[in-house]
Amino acid sequence: MSAEPVLDFPLSRRGDVLPEECAWLREKRPVARVRTLTGDEAWLVSSHALAKQVLEDGRFSLKDTAGEGVPRQYALTIPPEVVNNMGNINSAGLRSAVMKSLNPRADGLADWLRARAGEFVDALRAEGPPADLRAGFADPFSAALHCKVVGAPFEDWRRLMSGLEVAFMTSAHTFEGAGLNWYKDLGYMVDRLNSPDLDPDSLLGRLAALRQDQESAHLTDEMLATVAVSMFGAGAVSTSAFLILAILALLQHPDLVGYLREHPERMGRAVDELLRWNLSIGDGLPRLAAEDVPLGQVLIKKGELVLVLVEGANFDPEVFTDPERLDLEREPNPHLSFGAGRHFCPATGLGRLHAETALAVLVDRLPGLRLAVPAEQLVWRTGFIKRLPERLPVLW
Repeated sequence: MSAEPVLDFPLSRRGDVLPEECAWLREKRPVARVRTLTGDEAWLVSSHALAKQVLEDGRFSLKDTAGEGVPRQYALTIPPEVVNNMGNINSAGLRSAVMKSLNPRADGLADWLRARAGEFVDALRAEGPPADLRAGFADPFSAALHCKVVGAPFEDWRRLMSGLEVAFMTSAHTFEGAGLNWYKDLGYMVDRLNSPDLDPDSLLGRLAALRQDQESAHLTDEMLATVAVSMFGAGAVSTSAFLILAILALLQHPDLVGYLREHPERMGRAVDELLRWNLSIGDGLPRLAAEDVPLGQVLIKKGELVLVLVEGANFDPEVFTDPERLDLEREPNPHLSFGAGRHFCPATGLGRLHAETALAVLVDRLPGLRLAVPAEQLVWRTGFIKRLPERLPVLW
């Protein structure tokens, strides 16, 4: 890398306003040099075509971003081996157990989710407005799903979610609490793995059963529990953050709330558009070049860090007509919010079911849903892997 970095990265932490740099980057510097939180240099990729190329090209490695001495977005807050958790799952023969647990068509799951969403709305209505939709709905609803998937009792949801407050911090330097937080959650999952009341159809139940398999006898409880910690963390923080920003987007376009109430059958397409519109991925998707790779007009050198700016790709006018319009009937919708290529999110179907269920219940049960404070008064979290408001106060 020769010239000075163009920008410091990440960009704005607000999740309801598209960073103004996106259009300029995409048009003028679709592969731009930036300086990360750690002071390292990286290439920021902002056009849809080039972002898709990076995500689908195996020469851009996710696993290697955890390597020793490589440039980083921010300091690791989890052990390096966890970064490539899906690779560990494949190599250990655990993928089948994980994929079965992430099945959105599991018997009774859709009805169970709708019932739980209804219970959280009932509690909000009993409390009365104004209420914090994040604390009273999005967080517990996401936690409920992932407690069920993983095999943890729902009454433990607050301590599990509080661990994510630390696990997904972004910092220029490592800090003591990050490692302690990881091993605290790991210890919890090891205890659950050996609990007598473990649901055999949960992820932990399936992982526990693997210990009877001769081919998996070498796996320790800690290795199995690592899978559960990673799945709960990545799933719960992603679904909650997306849901909060999807709700906020709808509240800022109240005509679309009425549209969804009148056309519930179009919720799937609407969720796709809300995924495209969503700005919760605040720090870019990281990859490390495993060899020299030409990208647009730039030659990415082996060992250099590449960051995919998802909101740049998802608002690219070369792919999306009138991209800054929230169009719930948009089709096709090749957004990159779930990634692409070999690291395409394996919980995509489950995440869609979670969001569709939550939004359907909210627009049906709270027809007058609206913000309780001016949008510019929302407080946005800093130093976190997701763009996230601390609270989402609403009326109905």
